[in-house]
Amino acid sequence: MSETVEARLAELGIVLPEASEPAAKYANYVISNGLLFISGKGPAGKPKGKLGQEYTTEEGYQFARLAGIEVLAVLKEALGSLDLVKRVVKIQGFVNAVPEFEEPHKVLNGCSDLILEVFGERGLHARSVLGASTLRDNLPIVIDSIFEI
Repeated sequence: MSETVEARLAELGIVLPEASEPAAKYANYVISNGLLFISGKGPAGKPKGKLGQEYTTEEGYQFARLAGIEVLAVLKEALGSLDLVKRVVKIQGFVNAVPEFEEPHKVLNGCSDLILEVFGERGLHARSVLGASTLRDNLPIVIDSIFEI
């Protein structure tokens, strides 16, 4: 990638917020053996509710994108520069949904698409997504992630 990640963010019109703080007594991120692990992040504004009940798949996609921006903000705080990311290793999403909701993977695409837009080839990642009967603060999605630095 010839341009900087910050330049790419500007092209996309994304301004990173201040990194959000952990919701309890745990680290926002941990660096170990060249990997940076970011604790679960939800979307800014802390919307509440379930996919398939209060929210549609399309709204969930936007929430996942917003949660991805929160992840990027923590990553920037941890490293100082997003250009220090060698590779996005894994994105894992937990989607607060009714049991009948069958599209958690489409919701998590909001974060995956963002990561690929921002990091290009370095952003191609492994991922998993799980439907959950409940999440902290009744958030619609929580995303945790692993980066090689």
